[in-house]
Amino acid sequence: MKKNLLLLTIVVIMCLVPFFLPSNKGAEFSGADGQAEEAITQSHPDYEPWFESFFEPASGEVESLLFTLQGSIGTGIICYILGFYRGRRPKTDVRN
Repeated sequence: MKKNLLLLTIVVIMCLVPFFLPSNKGAEFSGADGQAEEAITQSHPDYEPWFESFFEPASGEVESLLFTLQGSIGTGIICYILGFYRGRRPKTDVRN
């Protein structure tokens, strides 16, 4: 029980510390796609994309929803596989 409490405390500290780091003050949250598009536009102003998306979400919220749904499904698949293989391990009694 003490070990789990210690691990939980460490996880909470690791999650909260980045919010208070001085290097993050004034930082703007943006995704890698937007930063890549900006870098390409700066380095090659005449660049034209050679591919257009065949599906454009109706709004940013729908796009965020689909992105979150995709991540959730992927996480569910990974956790299922990990649980499946952990369940296949032979059970041994530690006390023996």
